[in-house]
Amino acid sequence: MKGIIFNLFEAIVIEEFGHDAWEGVLDTANSDGAYTAVGSYDDAEFLRLASVAAEQLDRPIDDLVRSFGRKCLPILAARYPAFFTPHVSTKPFLLTLNEVIHPEVRKLFPGAYAPSFKFDDSVPDQITLTYQSHRNLCSFAEGLIEGAADHYGDSVSISQPECAKRGDENCVLVANFNPHSNGHNP
Repeated sequence: MKGIIFNLFEAIVIEEFGHDAWEGVLDTANSDGAYTAVGSYDDAEFLRLASVAAEQLDRPIDDLVRSFGRKCLPILAARYPAFFTPHVSTKPFLLTLNEVIHPEVRKLFPGAYAPSFKFDDSVPDQITLTYQSHRNLCSFAEGLIEGAADHYGDSVSISQPECAKRGDENCVLVANFNPHSNGHNP
C-alpha cells in the first residue's frame, strides 16, 4: 500500500482525535510512523494501525475505515483536481475509476495497487460497483463514494448486498443517488 494512505490516515486521526491519539496508535501498533507518500508498505501495516485506532477510539473498524475514506476525499480532490473537475456529479466520476483515475494513480505512485470495479449503471440514479481487491477494504471504498457525493453535493445511500468478508466472492456496493440534491442527474 502506498504511503499516501498512511499519511492521510495520520492526518485525519490527528485532526479528529489529536496528536496524542495518533502517538498511542503508533505505540500500540509498534510502528515508528515514518511513512513517505511514495513509499510502499505492507497492507497488514495499515490494517494493524486501523485496528488499533478502532480499538482505542472504541469504534468498529469498518466504521472507522469508512469514515476515513469519506474524510480522505476532500483532501484528494484538493490535491488532484483534474480527476474531479470534468464531472458535475458522483455517478459519472465513479465510472472513471478503472480507465482514468486508477491508471493515473499508478503513474503518480509507481507500483501502486488499485482495486478494480465492475459497474452496472443501467438503473437511473443508481450505480452498482463490484469491488475486486485482495485488501477487502470495501468500507474504505464506501467512504470514498460518500466523500465523492459530498464533493458533488449529491445525496447517496449505499448498501452492500455481498461482501468478501462475509464469505461472498466479491464485495458489491449499490449506491443510490437523490437526483434532486444538487440539481444534476448523475
